[in-house]
Amino acid sequence: MTATSTDPTPAAVRATTSTLDLAGVSRWYGNVVAVNDVSMSLGAGVTGLLGPNGAGKTTLLHMMAGFLAPSRGAVTLDGQPTWRNPDVYRHLGLVSEREAVHTFLTAHEFVVASAKLHRLPDPEEAARRAIALVELEGAQERRIGTYSKGMRQRARVAAALVHDPQVLLLDEPFNGMDPRQRLHMMDLLHRLGGAGRTILFSSHILEEVEQVSGTVQVMVAGRLAASGDFRTIRRLMTNRPHVFAVRSTDDRALAVALMAESSVSGVELGRAGLTVRAGDYGAFTRALPKIALARGIRVQQLVPEDESLESVFSYLVEA
Repeated sequence: MTATSTDPTPAAVRATTSTLDLAGVSRWYGNVVAVNDVSMSLGAGVTGLLGPNGAGKTTLLHMMAGFLAPSRGAVTLDGQPTWRNPDVYRHLGLVSEREAVHTFLTAHEFVVASAKLHRLPDPEEAARRAIALVELEGAQERRIGTYSKGMRQRARVAAALVHDPQVLLLDEPFNGMDPRQRLHMMDLLHRLGGAGRTILFSSHILEEVEQVSGTVQVMVAGRLAASGDFRTIRRLMTNRPHVFAVRSTDDRALAVALMAESSVSGVELGRAGLTVRAGDYGAFTRALPKIALARGIRVQQLVPEDESLESVFSYLVEA
């Protein structure tokens, strides 16, 4: 598929971006609090909503999409409430985690039906573009009941994109996809976000969020535990040492020198080099080259070992 043949961003859409805002949003069911006082603002680009199962991600997405009313707080799309406001669906697409697809329909019929519900002037052409975006052209005349789970997901994404929405919400979109389908979907989300769309997708799989999203919203037990670039979040965790893998032309001499550095809390010498624990990320990374230069040591490798989304998530869940 080439970008020229199935460009998801015509000029009218490229010129428009939308903002989804949540202000002090809570949702409870009786005595059970599913979402507790969440505030965030989502603009153009791809954002990952990360959290374990039961963290409140689906409830939050359903409030964003106008399917649920907040028990407290407000959810707005470009300043308009999403609850009891059908007009928001002109600008918003949703792929829910729960499959709601009529399996007796073909993918083509399913996507055309979605286009007609949106009262598009040319449902057939809109469906053709959306099906091409998800690379389902070769199977579009087959009944959805014969599809694999990953193919059904792609058909549902096509239906959500058929009206060219500025905002796309996806709940666990990669479920059931094989590696090739996952890579294609990740690329599609990147291109849509890069073209000015507001994309939010939820996941409990760290790798998916780290590879796709520029920013992360981390949900733990119904609360927003962290927000922003996961590397920035990690560096703000000042009470947890940063771990670096360091390899040099003289690891033993470098280890001795680093032990005298105030930002270093521990050094281990192993066959693969040094494992260094530092309390201050910036202070250590500034001091290391000066220490090495003063002793005539060349640093061959400096890798943050715990600056992954998994380390951030584990820390937040345990905190």
